[in-house]
Amino acid sequence: MNVKELLQLQASITKELKSRGVVRTQNNPLGDYTEWLVAKALDLELEANSKAGYDGVDKNGTRVQIKGRRVTPANNSRQLSAIRKYEDKDFDELAAVIYDENFNVIEALLIPHEVIGEYASFREYVNAHILTLKGSILSDPRVKCIRQAICS
Repeated sequence: MNVKELLQLQASITKELKSRGVVRTQNNPLGDYTEWLVAKALDLELEANSKAGYDGVDKNGTRVQIKGRRVTPANNSRQLSAIRKYEDKDFDELAAVIYDENFNVIEALLIPHEVIGEYASFREYVNAHILTLKGSILSDPRVKCIRQAICS
């Protein structure tokens, strides 16, 4: 089986476990897979898992935070996980990938740090900025589509 087929199998297993009440979400191992895909596509050196603020660095020293989201018929939200300490500018760009339920890439974007501040909202109860990949951010000229690089 190739990597995508393994992920599809994992998704069907997780779906069954969710229906049995064993797990509560269907998103694992999405984060690691997304980091792997983006690192390959953008030629990033991935940081250790414990590194706060960013996940990889390119050859020019650009720090990239990587986030993925899988939409399903039961949950079609494009809200990314919390962006912590946005004001600290711990990363230069955010690579965000949205998948369908079968791990096909729907959107893959590279978003400059300063652009995130214009579209994300701060949520006090999670002490983080929240960004949803829909609406005008998708057509902002400062946001680069990297879907072709991710999918090749």
